[in-house]
Amino acid sequence: MTGRRNNPLRVGRIDYANAWPLFHYLEEYTEQAGIDVVLKVPAELNRLLREGEIQVSAVSSFAYGMNDQDYILMPHLSVGSEGKVNSILLFLKEPIESSPPGRIAVTTTSATSVNMLKILMNKYYEINPAYEPAEPDLDRMLEGADGALLIGDPAIRESWENKGLTVIDLGEVWNKWTGLAMTYAVVAARKEAVEASPEAFNRLYEAFAASKEQSVNNLSPLISKACEQLGGDRAYWQMYFTSLNYDFGPKQQEGLTLYFRYAKELGLLDHEVSLHFYKEETLPNR
Repeated sequence: MTGRRNNPLRVGRIDYANAWPLFHYLEEYTEQAGIDVVLKVPAELNRLLREGEIQVSAVSSFAYGMNDQDYILMPHLSVGSEGKVNSILLFLKEPIESSPPGRIAVTTTSATSVNMLKILMNKYYEINPAYEPAEPDLDRMLEGADGALLIGDPAIRESWENKGLTVIDLGEVWNKWTGLAMTYAVVAARKEAVEASPEAFNRLYEAFAASKEQSVNNLSPLISKACEQLGGDRAYWQMYFTSLNYDFGPKQQEGLTLYFRYAKELGLLDHEVSLHFYKEETLPNR
């Protein structure tokens, strides 16, 4: 890729274990492909992609929904689940059936999960608590609230503690209610970046697809990394990674389309969202 050394393609990487399979081997390709990888939490990556400071990123699905006219989705790449997700968790002081929460502190690190919570509270539980943005610190979040929403690695760590709290897995509730999968993050590119550098985009897609394939076919390196960096045992991380889905097939698309429809109904989005994919005939077969 001549000339990319001086103007590298900047790619956003979600700084959570749930996205590791998409990225674990990606940097093996960065030298020859002229790619810079930017490691951030989802909310920060959402901003950087929106402002054009990075050209491609794994972003919250909701962030794609807000900017779908400006973005193109990479096919077959996402982070989702069909059932328990194990890292998007609502911690409650009391069971929701006997004591519906009046105030929930919500993480500031991801828009998809917060709006998924609002959809489930309104349409499934039929309650409308107040929501209070907060840094992801469970004890502090619960000081002035009846519940707290955590995602990613902080949610996992707290799920290992026994603090006498009721814990609700939002992925499990969504699947029980809708019968569908849920996609929490997608890989999106700015349209003008794809149009300006189609060859770079194709090579990046090849790298993503290869990283995902290598990871899901052999989870052992990811499990070892998780045990070392985050704690827990191998059995937990084997369960965790195999419960997640990294494809973006018809079932995942149907669940995300329903999520966007509900978000618009509740006024969380101001327009109908369409899923715009890069033309797959121009991409390598995977």
